[in-house]
Amino acid sequence: MPNCCKRVAIFPGTFDPFTLGHYSVVCRALSMFDEVVIAIGVNAQKRPMFTTEERIAMLEELFANEPRVRVISYSGLTVDVARECGAQFMLRGVRSVIDFEYEKSIADVNREISGLETVMLFTEPMYAHISSSVVRELLSYGRDVAAFLPEQMKLPVR
Repeated sequence: MPNCCKRVAIFPGTFDPFTLGHYSVVCRALSMFDEVVIAIGVNAQKRPMFTTEERIAMLEELFANEPRVRVISYSGLTVDVARECGAQFMLRGVRSVIDFEYEKSIADVNREISGLETVMLFTEPMYAHISSSVVRELLSYGRDVAAFLPEQMKLPVR
């Protein structure tokens, strides 16, 4: 399919780690888009549990059999990397009204400065309680987090 006709969505986030909620959003988005670019944001102010390289490797392995998913990392404005990778849409998952309010304000700014449209998918109810920060906290106490991650995802051994 010519690149001008492809519907490409960028799904930005820290994904530290990538949860069942994130996985659900990507899988559901594949019915709407020709390609989903999972964009791991690098933010010098955050101290992630997993390195950027580890997160890329985990996601590339998770989606190894799905050629319509591409994994990249970036720093800077998401709208700039969206343009670079040919995305016309930004994909966001929404778990709550608080998430919605935040995402709407960001979506409005992104549309104004770049024309990038945001598509919000509401989290499936069974995943609404899962967040990367909760998973990181459980991991820091040595707890099993398998119930919160895609079954096929393997965390790096530490």
